[in-house]
Amino acid sequence: MDGTATIATAQQGGTADPGEEGARPTALLPMTQLLRISAYWLGLTAIDAAVGLFITNRLEFDKLVPTANVGTTLFMITVGGAIVGIIIQPTVGYISDFTVSRWGRRKPYIVFGSLLDVVFLAGIATSSTVLMLASFYLLLSISTNIARGPFQGYVPDLVAEPQVGMASGMVGLMQVAGNVTGFLLVSLSVGFGAMPLSLLGVALVELVTMASVVLKVGQGMPPKPRKGRSWPRIAREAWATDILRERSYVWLLVSRLLFLTAGALLVNFVVIYLGRAFGMSKEEANGMYVVLLIVVIAANAIAILPASRLSDRIGRKPIIWGACCIGALGVAIVAMAPAIPVAMVGAALFGAANGTFLAVDWALMTDIIPRASAGRYMGMSNVATGTATPLAIAVGGIVLDLVTSTGAEALSPRVVFILGAVVYALAAVTLRPVVEPMRGRAALATA
Repeated sequence: MDGTATIATAQQGGTADPGEEGARPTALLPMTQLLRISAYWLGLTAIDAAVGLFITNRLEFDKLVPTANVGTTLFMITVGGAIVGIIIQPTVGYISDFTVSRWGRRKPYIVFGSLLDVVFLAGIATSSTVLMLASFYLLLSISTNIARGPFQGYVPDLVAEPQVGMASGMVGLMQVAGNVTGFLLVSLSVGFGAMPLSLLGVALVELVTMASVVLKVGQGMPPKPRKGRSWPRIAREAWATDILRERSYVWLLVSRLLFLTAGALLVNFVVIYLGRAFGMSKEEANGMYVVLLIVVIAANAIAILPASRLSDRIGRKPIIWGACCIGALGVAIVAMAPAIPVAMVGAALFGAANGTFLAVDWALMTDIIPRASAGRYMGMSNVATGTATPLAIAVGGIVLDLVTSTGAEALSPRVVFILGAVVYALAAVTLRPVVEPMRGRAALATA
């Protein structure tokens, strides 16, 4: 039986009557289908990584603004994108829950958003002023969140309970691969003196991964009935206060946002850290960035699958708590490192924490959301994913400039990293109220 037929089986008779809350499919997907579903995360994450590093390089080394204003400018560029992501992603995700089309309820938004991403990435690549960068960044935030919200709901539509741990691990691997792709393309393009080409490269990556999902993966669950409601009314319902009754979901959302923000405080200020703390040039800083990235990715890759499988045995929350502790230790070591080899140790710990979290948090989220409204709930959850980087750049940028204004320019990125350690601690605290549901014995046995 091929992948499409397997999905059809899940749709036609492999699940219980979903009702309002929905039920997870019971038919297992072939590994090729899991890979295709996860691969689109590579394309989306590559965009986040590349655009953030591209803008940082333009401001810090190409001197679009004075050094004392780099952080504030980063805030001004990214804050609009963060707000847009918060509004658009869950709204469009919930609308997709009710969408009827020959492609299913998720795919039209994935295609439309991806195609617009290519246009706006080209705009960022060719921007010569801060105003142009900010404008195209805002437009990119709109288009990419149109795709992300529905795609977040697409995965729970298809994955059976015994495969949640494996699917979560694969999602984590693809997000790591996306970060590698985006960061490497920018850093390597700096060495060739052709940095704008890096954004065209990530645009191609997104198109390829999008086509793989849209053309080769089934449609997932059928749409929910609109019952005569207009589209504006449905859009407003995405923000109905009933979601606050899902207390575990809300607290997990807060914890996810804090964890990802803490990591983004490190990732997005490393180039500035290398330049200011160790006096490196643009080329030297980006070259060393690649070395640190390799260390982080190796630790990521080592941690993801073991963490995913262990979470099936002892639960998701203990694994995430461990990731918070290791992440805080890692960024603190980088912050205080007197030399690059010491910073590499911290980077390895950060990578292991990030890989562990990516492997488990998504699985916990899918464990607790109502299935039939997966687009709404996963879209809202990805607000944390999509907002973490802009929020980190915004807050970290303000801290960076405040410390720089005191005359401690070399110390400024180190203070940003210490802030990251504090945010990791907050992520651990806010995970405590989350009630982790019991998973069925059959799922555990299969896992």
